[in-house]
Amino acid sequence: MSKRLLSLMLAAVLALTLVVPALAQENEPSGEFEIFSWWAGDEGPALQALIDKFEEMYPDVTVNNATVTGGSGVNARAVLKTRMLGGDPPDTFQVHAGQELIGTWVVADRMEDLTFLYDEEGWWDKFPQGLLDLLSTDEGIWSVPVNIHRSNVMWYVPANLEKWGVEAPATWDDFLAMCPTLQEAGVTPLVIGENWTVNHLWESVALSELGVDGWNALWAGEKHWTDDDVVAMWEKFGQILECSNINEDAATLSWQQATDKVINGEAAFNVMGDWAAGYMVTTLGLEPGEGFGWQPSPGTQGVFMMLSDSFGLPKGAKNRDATIAWLKLLGSREGQDIFNPLKGSIAARLDSDLSLYNTYSQAAAADWKENAIVGSLVHGAVAPEAFSSEFATVMEIFLNGYNAQAASNAAEAIAYQAGILK
Repeated sequence: MSKRLLSLMLAAVLALTLVVPALAQENEPSGEFEIFSWWAGDEGPALQALIDKFEEMYPDVTVNNATVTGGSGVNARAVLKTRMLGGDPPDTFQVHAGQELIGTWVVADRMEDLTFLYDEEGWWDKFPQGLLDLLSTDEGIWSVPVNIHRSNVMWYVPANLEKWGVEAPATWDDFLAMCPTLQEAGVTPLVIGENWTVNHLWESVALSELGVDGWNALWAGEKHWTDDDVVAMWEKFGQILECSNINEDAATLSWQQATDKVINGEAAFNVMGDWAAGYMVTTLGLEPGEGFGWQPSPGTQGVFMMLSDSFGLPKGAKNRDATIAWLKLLGSREGQDIFNPLKGSIAARLDSDLSLYNTYSQAAAADWKENAIVGSLVHGAVAPEAFSSEFATVMEIFLNGYNAQAASNAAEAIAYQAGILK
């Protein structure tokens, strides 16, 4: 072997010894890492448990837990929009799986395709196919789901119902029939809170009155908002609101404060997603089945209205390595089983260890496997932002006089503007 060839080989070996450690160091997360979400206050413990695990795994990373208060992300989405359009994206942000992400930031080419991550982590058979479809377009898959929440849940306190001589209603007609009894006892039959919680109640009423096929047809552009059954649904919704605190203190209440009114006996029922279970267990220390009870919202038995919180990778993220490491934790069985027992949700993964979950979550997991599944409007699953952001206007029109036809006409117009109806 010539001295020249030997020198070249030694140089190549030396170069590799220098490059490989450099690559390893480059991929090891470090520095500041911003997680943007609306999980503040009572919703914070579950996120903090994940952050604690992440910091244990990656001690060189400094986590900036950037939260914007406001239920269902109503305030956070406005702040996020300003940052994304201004070229200052957080490293990662909470977003509802489905059209809330795809119809906004994916179509705007502001997100990285995560196909490579699903390939590396072997996730394609770890999540339900329907959920993968919700996260995907023909061009890729765009976020990692950390949970499954149920929207259509009615909450109550069993001992209070027994005291008042009523039972949890199977239908909204049953609820309306018991409304006078509760009012005569000085009890608010159904408690609601700030504006978005009214929309949240509406989607459960709409599902009960239209059924699975009718609900899905609205978002597929196969059903008109001016159809007779949709107008009748709005009329039923108005009757239900008359048995609520809508004209009293609703606008001043957070969803947690509305839940508190059920727990302390001021109100009989509340329809809220099962983050309420996380609040009642983790914050209030109540035992499912004793301190609080639940059932599918009236008329939706056998149907699971779902939403999923997820995180993605914005283009231009300042700490891409830390974001990828964070997404790997979120999608892992360990990460999901750290987060969800505290949050009141169930794991998005199919291999979750249900022994770690309380009786409510175990029941929800069984329903997730057995029920018909539909997506939530209010929580970003079924409609593009062009519709969902304007639905508040539809609700304002309805609440200004309870005119069902006017609300249906307004929703029809917005559905055309958003491209749902052609």
